[in-house]
Amino acid sequence: MRKVIEYVLVSADGVTEDPVAMGVGEHQDEAYLRDGLGLLQACDALLFGRNIYEQFAELYSGGTHKPMWADRLNEIPKYVFSSTLEKADWGDTTIIGGDVVTEVARLKQQDGGNLLILGHGLLGETLLRERLIDTIDLAIYPFLVGSGAQFYFRLGQQATLRLAAVKAFSKVVKLTYEVDK
Repeated sequence: MRKVIEYVLVSADGVTEDPVAMGVGEHQDEAYLRDGLGLLQACDALLFGRNIYEQFAELYSGGTHKPMWADRLNEIPKYVFSSTLEKADWGDTTIIGGDVVTEVARLKQQDGGNLLILGHGLLGETLLRERLIDTIDLAIYPFLVGSGAQFYFRLGQQATLRLAAVKAFSKVVKLTYEVDK
């Protein structure tokens, strides 16, 4: 069975909202970018909610933002879960308007490599609540934002996590957690 991995950039005070505006790029060294590219290459498809999909499409469809990642992001199949998105022009994208839980459970049952969620939003919250996320990679950045959307601090959002790996880069620490079912 395929796994769902959620990869989240988060400030030291837990903010996940708009990482580009937070200036995460200035903290990403070559080793960190290669590590992220390895994860992208190891997965067979991306899962997005509409908002994060639109942000990534704007950043990467031109191929100039993080060229190390752009080719893979442009070619990898993408599934966007949205009841409002009517058209998706970025690479190999499929819009899914049905029940998120049912559709992701179906995708997990298919043959192939793992499924990757980039960023954190309603899709990640929903899939964690339904125990469809298997692994959470938290890339913790060395700054405090002070306000913004917090990672997983939602009423009723509970999970038990097991630390599976820690990677330290020059400015970022990545914690990999397995989600107990």
